[in-house]
Amino acid sequence: MAEILKTRFGQQQRLFFSTLRQRVDAYFKTNEISKHGNGAMVFKTFAMFAIYLVPYFLILFGGYQSNLLLLALCIVMGVGMAGIGLSVMHDANHGSYSKNPNVNKFLSFSICLIGGLPINWQLQHNVLHHTYTNVHEHDGDLEGPSFLRFSPNMPRKKVHKFQFLYAWFFYGFITVAWSTVKDFKQLARFRKMELLQTQNKKFNSQLTLLIIAKALYYVYVVLIPMLVLDVAWWKILIGVFAMHYTAGMILSMIFQSAHVVEEASFPVVPAETGNIENDWAVHQLYTTANFAQRSRLFSWYVGGLNFQVEHHLFPNICHVHYKKIAKIVEETAREFNFPYYTTPTFASALWSHSKMLWRLGRA
Repeated sequence: MAEILKTRFGQQQRLFFSTLRQRVDAYFKTNEISKHGNGAMVFKTFAMFAIYLVPYFLILFGGYQSNLLLLALCIVMGVGMAGIGLSVMHDANHGSYSKNPNVNKFLSFSICLIGGLPINWQLQHNVLHHTYTNVHEHDGDLEGPSFLRFSPNMPRKKVHKFQFLYAWFFYGFITVAWSTVKDFKQLARFRKMELLQTQNKKFNSQLTLLIIAKALYYVYVVLIPMLVLDVAWWKILIGVFAMHYTAGMILSMIFQSAHVVEEASFPVVPAETGNIENDWAVHQLYTTANFAQRSRLFSWYVGGLNFQVEHHLFPNICHVHYKKIAKIVEETAREFNFPYYTTPTFASALWSHSKMLWRLGRA
């Protein structure tokens, strides 16, 4: 009897996604629109790069003497850095920005402009995170320093008891790590996992590309300001750190609010099978949450990632369409008696994440 129920449940899960996909496809066909980006996406791309690059050139050539003003411009650059990652690079690396693969490939390298490497992002995010969402030792987004615990399946230490207080401080260091050592560690790890071969990438060529990308990044973000500005070198480093810390804080809060929250599940993958219990699409529903769906400006800035459920189910669809298909996704999930987690505001999502950190520090 248990096997019969399990089989029926599996059939229901598969029917859910096939039904949902048909309905979403019908929406695009009926309205005669592309699943990729549009004019609004192009405008946003220029806007995000402007937020990042205009302050950079103002710092170099504006002739400003105020340290506070220069620091403020660095913080604005951090806002632009996060915006490029959330609204441009993310879609490009998923292949959803444009129907032209060359455009996607070109814009995927925008991650180099902010200190990263496309292949590392694609393997950790597209492959591991989107396949094994919230699965300990599989989902790279759950990884962190040992004093942070993001899953009930991770070992608990005494220090975790206070992580709901100190975690926020360390969130700002995420892009600092990316721009220094993390990319090199990830590339070596992906070679060991034999993931590079799955993308037809060779380790030596990617390592060379990574070294070149890092060198060019530090030339324009550190060396050129040191040569152009009549400012102490340590003040420039403080500005670079402020930029990264701002971007890291924004990115961390967005991603953590979508998965490490009270509503989300943290499934265990049996070592003997290596398979997720639920169907892939249903797994995304149980491990992902939306937030602030009614806030247009917020949604615009974060690249629609407040519609995280829609993104996980349809990563090949550009985020400018998420708001429109969200109603279809929610109604279909309810129809099949599957969850559709969402909170009304970003603040409520952060509160849920904070409470989850508290629980993980004690349970």
